[in-house]
Amino acid sequence: MSHPQPLRTSRRSFLQRSAAASLAFPFVSRLPVLGANNRLNIAGIGVGGKGMVDITGCDSENLVALCDVDDARAADAFKKFPNARRFRDFRVMFDQMGKGIDAVTVSTPDHMHFLPSMWAIERGKGVYCQKPLTHTIEEARRLTQAAKKYKVATQMGNQGRSHPQLRREVELVRAGVLGPVHEVHCWTDRPGKWWPQGVSAPTATPPVPKTLDWDLWLGVAETRPYNPAYLPFNWRGFWDFGTGALGDMGCHLFNLPDMALGIRNATRVEAGSEGMTDVSGPRWSKVRWEIPAEGTRPAYTLWWYDGGQLPPVALFPAEAYADNGVIFVGRDDVMLSNYNGGAKFRSGRTVTDFKQVPETLPKCSNWDRCHYEEWINACKGGPRALSDFEVAGPMTEIVLLGNVAVRAGHPIDWDRDALRVTNDPAANRFVSQKDRRGWTI
Repeated sequence: MSHPQPLRTSRRSFLQRSAAASLAFPFVSRLPVLGANNRLNIAGIGVGGKGMVDITGCDSENLVALCDVDDARAADAFKKFPNARRFRDFRVMFDQMGKGIDAVTVSTPDHMHFLPSMWAIERGKGVYCQKPLTHTIEEARRLTQAAKKYKVATQMGNQGRSHPQLRREVELVRAGVLGPVHEVHCWTDRPGKWWPQGVSAPTATPPVPKTLDWDLWLGVAETRPYNPAYLPFNWRGFWDFGTGALGDMGCHLFNLPDMALGIRNATRVEAGSEGMTDVSGPRWSKVRWEIPAEGTRPAYTLWWYDGGQLPPVALFPAEAYADNGVIFVGRDDVMLSNYNGGAKFRSGRTVTDFKQVPETLPKCSNWDRCHYEEWINACKGGPRALSDFEVAGPMTEIVLLGNVAVRAGHPIDWDRDALRVTNDPAANRFVSQKDRRGWTI
């Protein structure tokens, strides 16, 4: 299998090419007052686990504050950035250091993505937020609108969107090498071997570890006793904290179809699943969105599979199906890829056979680092990042709409403008959530 060769670009040339690719979307952010050496003053909210990766991705700048509710999880970050001030409550951090912070990373559990991100946006700070952008569809819409209103630089943490292979495949699909696309299939091996789903609420009430502020970890979620069944990773399978396999991986696997075709709207969604409980996502699910025609792009069907479910093997030989993948079914050919790219064509063609297709997107060999650099450059007044909230918000809405269909248990008709399920008013309880007293904006 052949792949496009990554361009060995410097950070400067990559950012220059990003600017050229973004001319149609001029950036109009409010500019921060930069710290020493023209660096941003960045604060990390949630700095254990993936949060440690995110703040390290920004270590070209000044890391001035680290906020985490668990001292043990944050220990490596505290050690690596000893000069950063330490906090447990992001609200206290903003109160004490607001004027000294230009931008923040948000790497908390899903249910606490919206609040610190909105808190920062309303104070004019740039925001890099992990995927999925928010816990609910309503939150995604509000965060997208706020980022536009306050003119701040944003980026969602779906790094595969910056991979040179994926961006080249976007160019090929846009150029029509597959012909008109009428189906897209995405799948993941989550949950199961990664975290449990289809479980009941834990009943034991062990003591809270001394390093953890349990009430702050709960944040907007309803009060309940501490239990290690939720931390540090398995919260993903619980509806009150996570968004299940679809929320966790959808914003990765939908990168390619979103960039190549657009998935900003859906009129009807239906889902099948098994093992779902009141508190936890299903052991597996299969979801179908009907994506209407847009411009010259015809309507197509978007499919999702998780927990061991897979697309029909008639599309591609079964041995080609990895743990995660994306398949485009076009009139002229079928392409199999992944969330970082790596295309195979059913016809036997390779990516290098399409040298005549021009390159229109910036590419960087150190792609995961460049995902952060795009955002940092945008914070400094450069072009918009390619997964900013005006892009990431609508994509997150589509991802989370699949969960609404799963939880509703029957096909739903969706009015995107009204943000409502039109054929089942009761299903709208899954579109938004009521936050715990003291945690609302």
